[in-house]
Amino acid sequence: MPMTELQSRMESDGKPVIEGHAAVFDSWSETLGGFFPFKEKVRTGAFSKSIGKDDIRALFNHDANHVLGRNRAGTLELAEDEKGLLVRIYPPDTQWARDLQTSIGRGDITQMSFGFTVEKDEWNTEEGVDTRELVEVKLFDVSPVTFPAYTATDVGVRAHEAYKAEVRLRADAEDKAARDAKERLKQRNRLTKFKIL
Repeated sequence: MPMTELQSRMESDGKPVIEGHAAVFDSWSETLGGFFPFKEKVRTGAFSKSIGKDDIRALFNHDANHVLGRNRAGTLELAEDEKGLLVRIYPPDTQWARDLQTSIGRGDITQMSFGFTVEKDEWNTEEGVDTRELVEVKLFDVSPVTFPAYTATDVGVRAHEAYKAEVRLRADAEDKAARDAKERLKQRNRLTKFKIL
């Protein structure tokens, strides 16, 4: 995927701004999950409702101790464009935020991520791999990050709550299936033993 750079620059009024895409539409993530691997992508329009109503923060590496901006404070602007979720952050005049801008300017940090919960999604399987398409999400944060789940983003959390819930559901289903199979085997052994005697 072609990537655009995460940028740290000065506005015409001399104020610093960090700009990039926290998500790219219709671009597959890296393989996520452990025992139940899957890939996911974001559909166009997935963020539109959340942008209009939710209280969203810009963080560094999804760390709530490093707040870069907030949409309700006017220090974070979010919009969907033809590429994805466009983010414009007006960072605080603090040492750590200036250090981050330096790292972005040097090219050490070039990508973003987003923290969310799933409102609506669709699961499928492609070439033996589970896939999820995010149709609608509730955003919590957008973050310049060191290691993103979606490598096609620029500047640079995805939250794993929904994924973890899916893993728990699958694990519970597998445990139940294993218990049921074990019980059937016990019953069959009892019947076989009874017939032999």
